[in-house]
Amino acid sequence: MSVRRVAVLGGHGKTGRAVCAALADRSLDAVPLGRSDWPDLAGAVAECDAAYVIAPNLHPDEPAYVGSALTALAAAGVGRVVHHSVASPYAPAMPHHVGKAISEDLVRRSGLSWTILQPGAYLQNLDLSGPLDLPYSADVRFGFLDLADLGRAAAVVLTEDGHEGATYELATRVATVRELAAEAGVPVRRVADPGTHPWLSAMFAYYDDHGLPVGTRVLEALLGRP
Repeated sequence: MSVRRVAVLGGHGKTGRAVCAALADRSLDAVPLGRSDWPDLAGAVAECDAAYVIAPNLHPDEPAYVGSALTALAAAGVGRVVHHSVASPYAPAMPHHVGKAISEDLVRRSGLSWTILQPGAYLQNLDLSGPLDLPYSADVRFGFLDLADLGRAAAVVLTEDGHEGATYELATRVATVRELAAEAGVPVRRVADPGTHPWLSAMFAYYDDHGLPVGTRVLEALLGRP
């Protein structure tokens, strides 16, 4: 596989920045794209060898977003795509996860050379610099993913052979939030769901019952480290 220039759709957010940084570490040309590029997305990706597709958080119609991205990539002759999904995408209790499951199906049927990454919850989503308020149980297990590790894994599957047609769940470590808070020396307390978005409320309820467990062996194998 010869990849030198990679379009990162959603490249200005924290996930996109992590992917772009990891590509730069490999001396590759990362092209971060956002909303302003959408009217002529095929033109924006035309000189790229591959693309990493990240939908905006809680997008109201993620399959439509991903479908439009796939159409633009095909029109521009970009034959390689890596789709940023989520761990446990088909979880009917979480509507935004189901949107990613439907998007995965679109990617698999796109006719492009594809890989799907299914990241666990980001470690960086927890502010452990002080007391932590949590709208779900602190005692359920998660497979947490460091953003830098996500970027490194994305760079591997975008640029190395053998990952076409693969789906990888990614986690850096397995822990409860209470364990992470104890390591940081900060207290954690349960608070009420703020009710900012119904999909987030559904996610918190799911976390209460099941957490979001993800194994670490796949990431270890991709990055070649214990």
